[in-house]
Amino acid sequence: MRLLLSETGSPAPGTVLDEAALREAYAVPGDRAWLRVNFVSSLDGSVTGADGRSGSINTPADFTVFSLLRRLADVVVVGAGTVRDEGYPALRDEDPDAPVLAVVSNRGHLPPKVAATSPRGSALLVTCEAADDAGVERARAVLGADNVIVTGVEQVDLVGARAALEDRGFRTMLSEGGPSLFGAMLAAGVVDEVDLTWAPTMVGGGPGRITAGPGVDVALTPMLLLEEDGTVLGRWRVDH
Repeated sequence: MRLLLSETGSPAPGTVLDEAALREAYAVPGDRAWLRVNFVSSLDGSVTGADGRSGSINTPADFTVFSLLRRLADVVVVGAGTVRDEGYPALRDEDPDAPVLAVVSNRGHLPPKVAATSPRGSALLVTCEAADDAGVERARAVLGADNVIVTGVEQVDLVGARAALEDRGFRTMLSEGGPSLFGAMLAAGVVDEVDLTWAPTMVGGGPGRITAGPGVDVALTPMLLLEEDGTVLGRWRVDH
């Protein structure tokens, strides 16, 4: 992967990064917990391909960074709708060293595929007081009572959710969306970093942006830009 920009100025632009250098390029600060959000988008701003899934606009370069970010993460935070749409299993079902999956659901519904593939301790449900009682109890039965986090009244309190994850010892937190969760996270001020891949393709159709919901005004500072075979990948730090 070719380096285009680094806020440190090193290595020089044009340098091809090997696996170790790429890992270093995506390292998070070691002195605090860190939450980053990762998305892929087409050049015309679509978050999914024609089939409604992000996987259809993935590229090899995007998959390389996607996989790296998961390896660096302690927990992967994803909205329940995205979990269902993208077919997420519990991440530790196939790899015991994978990060814990934290599913965010205002309704308190654990997606069936996660419920079917979740050994105790491999997944969490993050929900709120207004959630469906029956759904929450089913989640507690599957995951264990300690693995259901209730924070917020009518909807999940994302500040409280992040604090609860940090209290469990999760230092590197990765969110993979979807757009509604990302927009709410930006509005709540809990995002430290945005990682975005531009796939060299055009999709057309509806809006499909990486954020959804009420407008936000969030400034970001570029940290890193990379390129491989027409795919451009970047890191931006949120200016709190």
